[in-house]
Amino acid sequence: MTSSRERQQRAAARARLAKEMAERQATAKKRRQFKIAGGAAGAVLLVLIGTIWAVTALGNDDPPASAADPGPTAPAPTGAPPAPGECEWLPEDVNVNPNLEEVGTPEVGDPPAGPATMSITTNHGPIEVEVDAEGAPCTYASFVHLADQEFYDDTNCHRMTTEGIFVLQCGDPSGTGAGGPTYKYAEENLPVEQQPAYPAGTVAMAKTQEPASTGSQFFIVYEDTELPPEYTVLGTVTEGLEIVQDVAADGVEDGTSDGAPATEVTIETLRIE
Repeated sequence: MTSSRERQQRAAARARLAKEMAERQATAKKRRQFKIAGGAAGAVLLVLIGTIWAVTALGNDDPPASAADPGPTAPAPTGAPPAPGECEWLPEDVNVNPNLEEVGTPEVGDPPAGPATMSITTNHGPIEVEVDAEGAPCTYASFVHLADQEFYDDTNCHRMTTEGIFVLQCGDPSGTGAGGPTYKYAEENLPVEQQPAYPAGTVAMAKTQEPASTGSQFFIVYEDTELPPEYTVLGTVTEGLEIVQDVAADGVEDGTSDGAPATEVTIETLRIE
């Protein structure tokens, strides 16, 4: 006959096993769900692969959604660029998310034939980006619109990650991770057949886990990073990537692997030609 003590020991062993299985499942779920969230009224940057990067980790809770007015929706993006003039600017409510800035909406014309150049002057030196204006015409139009209004000028890059994914995130004038313009738009120019999807030097757009949630926030990949191909590729750094790499080497402000960079990065001006 099994003693009471043996039954207790077996029950304890089963409980430990159940706990270990639950922890393994939770870890696997996090790895599947890692998302880059961009500053819009729904949330803020990146996807989880080996580490979690969510805006709430920095203390920036998403604005509550309204059950009565869930806001505009859009079909999931295919990555194919829209025809000129077909960009849809979905409004965001500054009353729901006070971190947004009212800037109107971009005008969309024919993108330039061939790449455009984006010049980012930082407190550490210049970063030049070759922009794929034909592949990402809506993103290009948004950057032109925001740059013309000096939207990015005198703003800090608010987020650095140094494990699992390797990016510096910028483009939020509020510095909270939840900021951006009062519009969002669909993703485009997705690297669906590229490995890794986001190699070092890539400049891509932050978004939430929802489709059509791209805003003004972008991230610079300073080391090859494997993420789901869900983030619009704006272009490629052609000069100054070592600036981001040097900042990354200094780590994160609080000593973790995800947060404000220990070395402050300020965008003094951002212009696109």
